[in-house]
Amino acid sequence: MPTALVTGANSGIGNAFAQVLLKEGYKVFAVDRHVGEGLKNLREASVGELDVTSPDAIKQFRDKFIQDDPIDLLLNIAGVAMPKEKDSLESTTIDTFEKVFAVNTYGPMFVVQALLPNLMKSPNAKIGTVTSRVGSIGDNTSGGMYAYRSSKAAANSIGRSMAMDLKEKNIPVLLLHPGFVRSGLLPGADGPEFVEPEEAASKLWNNVVKVKGMNDTGTFWHREGHELPW
Repeated sequence: MPTALVTGANSGIGNAFAQVLLKEGYKVFAVDRHVGEGLKNLREASVGELDVTSPDAIKQFRDKFIQDDPIDLLLNIAGVAMPKEKDSLESTTIDTFEKVFAVNTYGPMFVVQALLPNLMKSPNAKIGTVTSRVGSIGDNTSGGMYAYRSSKAAANSIGRSMAMDLKEKNIPVLLLHPGFVRSGLLPGADGPEFVEPEEAASKLWNNVVKVKGMNDTGTFWHREGHELPW
């Protein structure tokens, strides 16, 4: 049975992705900063608390729950955003930048860093990090969302570097764009282009994570399966 670890799994895309992987026959470690109802409802998963902003907490989690077991799939899905009116050219602050970068940018880096020995024990290991199309510099035609947008661009850059460093270890790294999703990331955000977390997770799995490999490492993918510009 392959093993997956999913961060940000208490709600939204993370929770939906954990459900997808359970149906696909994975042993799933589903984690979030707090164990809420979403995690408790993943009855077939191993659930736990994990603060991705703390390298010490990540290491302690690994030592307690993962130990030396192999990990076949690591999905960095935990993310935060501030309301647009608090993350504009006029309003954003250093505190906003630090909070958003801690989760969206530093978190995936430190999780991979801590779990790299476990990934290297799997012959089919794969890493996926959910970023966002708003992190694309080439696709930016709307501005705004300074902390969130730049945190995702930085996460893309880190993912690209990881992909280069892990090529010789045969571990692909995929950067994932889920599209507009109805979730708790930006409460109240909705519109005809928004989809439910279950659709975003299912499409990311079937169109990208499940089918892409070393030939696609270090690339940026839309949930529909087409590559996005940096």
